[in-house]
Amino acid sequence: MTARRNRYTDHPPFCGEAVIHICGGYMKRFITIAFLFLLFIITPAGCARNAAETGGALSVVCTTFPQYDWARELIGENIGGFTLTLLQNNRIDLHNYQPTIDDIVKISTCDLFIYVGGESDGWADDALKGATNKKMIVINLLDALGDAAKTEELVEGMEADGGDGDGPDYDEHVWLSLRNAKIFCSVIAGALASLDENNGDVYAANLAAYLEKLSALDAEYMKAVAAAPLGTLLFGDRFPFRYLTDDYGLDYYAAFAGCSAETEAGFDTIIFLANIADELGLNSVVVTESSDKKIAETIIRESGDTSRRILAFDSMQSATAGDAQGGTTYLSIMENNLAVLEEALR
Repeated sequence: MTARRNRYTDHPPFCGEAVIHICGGYMKRFITIAFLFLLFIITPAGCARNAAETGGALSVVCTTFPQYDWARELIGENIGGFTLTLLQNNRIDLHNYQPTIDDIVKISTCDLFIYVGGESDGWADDALKGATNKKMIVINLLDALGDAAKTEELVEGMEADGGDGDGPDYDEHVWLSLRNAKIFCSVIAGALASLDENNGDVYAANLAAYLEKLSALDAEYMKAVAAAPLGTLLFGDRFPFRYLTDDYGLDYYAAFAGCSAETEAGFDTIIFLANIADELGLNSVVVTESSDKKIAETIIRESGDTSRRILAFDSMQSATAGDAQGGTTYLSIMENNLAVLEEALR
């Protein structure tokens, strides 16, 4: 697949270097550059630990929970040979995350770095520019999707977000598609095999088993949507689920796009969404797991049926490594989302 080229990144998925470019907030970039200056002081060039060459544990650094869980599944019983790090591990989502100097150091010296590659983690490109391990493998999920990467869209009734006017805004929530997950896991398994050739067959077997689980759950989603009397979701919140709804041919309305910086919905937006709920006979208004539900409550209050429920989809932006240790997985969250979807489409 030909790598996508856009304003966020201009290196292929397995490139060991990145290019500084202006994306995301200027403050994030300023902080990252300051961290890099300190990094050069505390980590002299040439002294970076390369686990693949020294025989130590291989270091895998992931920005988001889905990447972290996919890597865990694919590494499997070989987990003792890896140091696996989840950077966004304090329930702060992709759009508000600020890297610490320790995060920058971990990226600089790791063997495999996996990130989304959108505007929100544009700081990572600056970190990669200063990486001391020039042999690391870098996986950019948006690049891995190539032409299948979607731009955010402004649907009827949605609050407009000004953006920065510098090219298209790609929808960064690429993990919320089981079909995308199969692409990403294949790329990650290939990277693991490149780092640890002696266990390449193990990673291939783990990948095959995991792809079967993803495909089975994908089939359950298709079955549920085909049997549902409704085909539209109404989000009284941001909408990070475009990849999922597109996979199954669902329609949607929402207060904001998935990466919108807006937090307050105007009166016209509220009334439009309330009228849509009435017109389509929707039984619920949907939010994400971190929502305060105020917009959804207002939509229901302004609609003709105040008995409508508020249902929450999990966008996996607040899951942590501790949750994973407690049994939470990418698949378990997507299974729960399927149950919510079935309820919302009744």
